Amino acid sequence: MRRRVLPTIASLVLSVAALLSVAATGLAQQATTISIAPRTAQVEDLLREGRRLEIQRRWSEALTHYEDAVRQYPAESSLLRRFENTRLHYDLGRRYADRSFVGSITKLSLSDVLDLYGQVLVKVQAYYVEEPDWKDVVERGTNSFEVALSESTFLQRYLPQQDGPMLDSFRGELRRTLGPRVIQTRDEACNTVAYVAELAQQRLGVPATAVVLEYLCGLTNTLDPYSSYLTPDQLNEVYSQIEGNFVGLGVELKAEDGSLLIVRVIPGSPAEEGGILSGDRILAVDGQSTQDLSADAAANLLQGEEGSVVQLTVISPENSSRVLVIRRRRVEVPSIDDAQILDPQQGVAYLRLVCFQKTTSRDLDAALWRLHREGMRRLIMDLRGNPGGLLVTAVEVVDKFVERGVIVSTRGRSAQEDFTYSAHSAGTWRVPLVVLIDQDSASAAEIFAGAIRDHRRGTIVGVRSYGKGSVQGIFPLGVANSGIRLTTAKFYSPTGRPYSRVGVEPDVFVHVAAKPTQGSMPLLQNDDDDPMLTAAVQAATRTVMPQ
Repeated sequence: MRRRVLPTIASLVLSVAALLSVAATGLAQQATTISIAPRTAQVEDLLREGRRLEIQRRWSEALTHYEDAVRQYPAESSLLRRFENTRLHYDLGRRYADRSFVGSITKLSLSDVLDLYGQVLVKVQAYYVEEPDWKDVVERGTNSFEVALSESTFLQRYLPQQDGPMLDSFRGELRRTLGPRVIQTRDEACNTVAYVAELAQQRLGVPATAVVLEYLCGLTNTLDPYSSYLTPDQLNEVYSQIEGNFVGLGVELKAEDGSLLIVRVIPGSPAEEGGILSGDRILAVDGQSTQDLSADAAANLLQGEEGSVVQLTVISPENSSRVLVIRRRRVEVPSIDDAQILDPQQGVAYLRLVCFQKTTSRDLDAALWRLHREGMRRLIMDLRGNPGGLLVTAVEVVDKFVERGVIVSTRGRSAQEDFTYSAHSAGTWRVPLVVLIDQDSASAAEIFAGAIRDHRRGTIVGVRSYGKGSVQGIFPLGVANSGIRLTTAKFYSPTGRPYSRVGVEPDVFVHVAAKPTQGSMPLLQNDDDDPMLTAAVQAATRTVMPQ
């Protein structure tokens, strides 16, 4: 299975075993209109709606709501605080639905988890884009632990007999103890967390290992929207995304209305061969209802060894249900979802690039040469919904269309993170170019669109892109087969403009009420099929062919 909840992809080109990635957040992304100036009435409405979702403990929906709100009002600290708090609740449920996390914590000693926490602090001190404040580092962990003490998932596992007054008393003692404590070094942060773990075990009986892990995850998961702790399964999925293949069914899904909606079926996958279609809903996995499952919990049920089988109860949009038995196997994920000639007379070609992974440059070369043989004289590159991927791959793709000059530059806290990537004239395609983007085009996709814009190499059509302008390193840890994703630098366009919270503005703005469905793009039938694509075709036909 392939999940959209973890789109971050890493590369193998960063020092000290770090892996460089530039993908968007794994959270669900919805259409939004970005506004820089905060508007008090609108912000109050957003906070009110978010609070309603929090009270109902609908953490996934609340997180998506606050994520969109922060994108609209990036300077509004109240929204950012609610986003961070909601993410702590969401991430806790996600961790404890992850079999690899639950399995690993039962095997770890207190010494193991303190060593793990120490490794994370070393990585943060060495690589994080901002200088760590060690008092703040511990505060973030304390917030996470307090959230755990309010979540039934954590309490039922570790503290089934504890009552509210006892927990409130402990929280007060914890704050009174930590408030005046001086924490100015990494060692003092480690010692403080060890002290809290021992105190919690004495006062409440909660395992010290679980406390340390909450401090660890609270730190990594609230540094910024893109840094996070990676469980063993999540780390393996990152590596699978790097390679562009994985073992599973070959579907992208999301939890919706008490079932699992199939967002996309990967061509040639076991799911496609077994008869699953985009728009279908999974009602049960091996007889277990998906009614109350999150996308992550369902993903655990769908995962399995290569060659094993899973039974799915599926219902179509027409409400016809069926039972399917599908065998898991290795799935190759194409980075190009569709490539065809849209207008043979004008030579307008269309190519949809869905991600930037290790195979993308090779796949793109093959698609471009095929389109060239079929009569391509103009090209539309569709990056809508593209969450990003490898920095080095984004550079390679831009280099196919830009002859010379800066492609992207990165700047971090240390000099080793400062780098400028430039184009080389050899092997450059001179075909007129139109690039389609939307609010979900992020990271590496923005590097491509921004470079094309700044070099005046093509026309950008659509709506403002996501606005993710930071680079993440994937750092494996020496304990529990886990890892962390850390923001190590920010990246900038060829003219030095930031992407973070700004995105790429289109040359031709096209507002649409809804995005086109996933999957291959049909040939245009009328202007209502896909207004963005229609505008892109019109822009392409107006371009002047190079001499």
